[in-house]
Amino acid sequence: MTINYFKLYCPSGWVIFLSLSITGCANEAYVTAPNFGSAVRKAVSAQTLNQDAGKQQTAKAGADGVIMKSTVDRYQSTYEMPPPPVNVFNIGVGGSAGGTGR
Repeated sequence: MTINYFKLYCPSGWVIFLSLSITGCANEAYVTAPNFGSAVRKAVSAQTLNQDAGKQQTAKAGADGVIMKSTVDRYQSTYEMPPPPVNVFNIGVGGSAGGTGR
């Protein structure tokens, strides 16, 4: 005599149980608020000095091509060679004893 345990334990009950347990893992559609990010946009615009700066094509007074070229060249030359490393073991070694003055 063979006992069929699948029929014995109500297969429709298992189907309902599994379907309900799987729906707990389902994700809802993520809906953002219509004003999402407006606080950041307002903060950025409040911190911007001239909001129309990108639309202007005029140079600042006192800025000619020679000065700007030397400024850009000096800026780019700072990345040619890294600064020498600082030896932290020599800091505070061998000098005076501080602010004693004696």
